[in-house]
Amino acid sequence: MKKEKEVNFGDILNKWEKQNAGTGEYDKDSGLPETGETPGKGRNPGERRARLLRKKPDAVIDLHGLKQDEAFIALQTFFTRCMSNEYEKVLIIHGKGNHQGEGVLKDLSRRFIESCPFAGESGYNNAKDGGSGATWVILKGNKNQKSR
Repeated sequence: MKKEKEVNFGDILNKWEKQNAGTGEYDKDSGLPETGETPGKGRNPGERRARLLRKKPDAVIDLHGLKQDEAFIALQTFFTRCMSNEYEKVLIIHGKGNHQGEGVLKDLSRRFIESCPFAGESGYNNAKDGGSGATWVILKGNKNQKSR
């Protein structure tokens, strides 16, 4: 029986970026700002991602005490304001919930992020910064956003 070769997606991505350097091709969902930069010119999208993962959020919203409909409207307003201010990373404090299973606001936040056209990659903070009670979100670049 022939042993299957392991696939390393990092190597595949690096090879793709080298092959397409300077071609103007990039993944529109990768978070690369549309400033005319391409993976082979200027800032590398992998560098941007690494920088944003280390970066503290530009803005924070705390949903504690809000009902679901109030929290949804607050998230819409917050994300719209953050995009107009050209923020790159935000933090949603939703709490862990005290109900059986996932908290209501945590679930609402996850569903909002999945449907929001501005929201890119997201995740939870480490335990000392709130753990699963807070979600960070990297905002997708817009064509007016400057590279930082």
